[in-house]
Amino acid sequence: MNAAPPETLRALLRSGPGLRFETAAGSLLGDAPRGHVRGAAALAGRSVLIGARSQLAAARALVELDGLAARLVICPPDFTAERLASAIEQANVEVVASDDPQKDFGVPRPVAEIADCSARQDESACSAPLHSQWLLPTSGTTGAPKLVAHSLASLLGAIKAPGDARPPVWATFYDIRRYGGLQIFLRACVSGAVLLIAEAEETLDEFILRCRSARVTHVSGTPSHWRKLLMHPGRKLLEPEYIRLSGEIADRAILSALREAYPGARIVHAYASTEAGVGFEVTDEMEGFPASFLDGCGEVELRLRDGSLHLRSPRTAARYVGRDDLKLLSEDGFVDTDDMVERIGDRCFFKGRRAGVINIGGLKVHPEEIERVINADERVRMSRVGARRNPISGNIVVADVVLKDAADGDEETKREILESCRAQLPRHMVPAVMRFVPHIEVLASGKLARNHA
Repeated sequence: MNAAPPETLRALLRSGPGLRFETAAGSLLGDAPRGHVRGAAALAGRSVLIGARSQLAAARALVELDGLAARLVICPPDFTAERLASAIEQANVEVVASDDPQKDFGVPRPVAEIADCSARQDESACSAPLHSQWLLPTSGTTGAPKLVAHSLASLLGAIKAPGDARPPVWATFYDIRRYGGLQIFLRACVSGAVLLIAEAEETLDEFILRCRSARVTHVSGTPSHWRKLLMHPGRKLLEPEYIRLSGEIADRAILSALREAYPGARIVHAYASTEAGVGFEVTDEMEGFPASFLDGCGEVELRLRDGSLHLRSPRTAARYVGRDDLKLLSEDGFVDTDDMVERIGDRCFFKGRRAGVINIGGLKVHPEEIERVINADERVRMSRVGARRNPISGNIVVADVVLKDAADGDEETKREILESCRAQLPRHMVPAVMRFVPHIEVLASGKLARNHA
């Protein structure tokens, strides 16, 4: 934010235009009256895990407990009991706030109920607000998730104060209990926007109709979220003015497809991670980012070290919690994002995650580099590349491909896509096996489900 950040989320809502947070199950309005978390006053200064089943309950708890609890541990709804127990132990959680009394949190802890009610009498609890820590788990793609510590100020760092323009109507495919969704939730809190969220029980058809009815202007999601939407006939019901992508590589194919589907929209892809915070936005509708960002990008400093993108900014998390054996920041304050980047001329291109490399005959391959070539075929909606064991070479490249029109799924199409791969990729990166499939699994995080995930 441009101005000094408020001490608490509740103070932010009271000093601004307020919030209208809507799900199919209900809404959270204005400055969000207290009373939703039963016995909230007893949670003052304690470490609290937000273990809500619904996003609406999670939003109510965040507004009510920020500035009251010492720590807010925010876990996604798909966390297993084992992962919840790990988070509880790492953050020394004393109480769980939940709307689901039957949920298994892995280890016993007292539960404070998040209820559908409000009681404005409980104002004494915020008389001396704390600077609550916001603890968010990493994706955990290479093991148990780690918890990183943010402050409200670091989470709000990339969000600009509202101007005189009318507040947007936001919708997001993210869950607000993940970093990408939390950013959109906080944007709505700052701007007074309406924010529409899909609960787990709501179908994509129902969510699209609700977005249509609310005249949504701004929509965010991962490239995989957007590819799924573009395969849905209801895509034509949306008329966004602003499209935001993050969380995965935004390649030329998805940027072009969105431009074709929504010719009047402004399309932006952003780089952010739970550990590094929001890094930068790319507004020129080209994949990658300008190499000039390496010379300075506002408050954010970028470096390429051994091919990996490193970031330093006021938006980065402060440290890992409960893992004294791990350091989040280097000696000079940079976060190693583990995202591999190649500079070509005046442009930098993401190659993939360091941990996502597959080994083909002793050579390292980023699946995303092959997917970029496959996705560029105008008949392809999305693809996923991986490795399969082979007795001769060790591993071979295999590719699952979803076509825009299943009727194109013949051997001639396969041959032409593979010829394109041979023309643009080294021999060892050309898929040995390609299958046309009706769909590819997307995780609850909005990212492609990969073998290493």
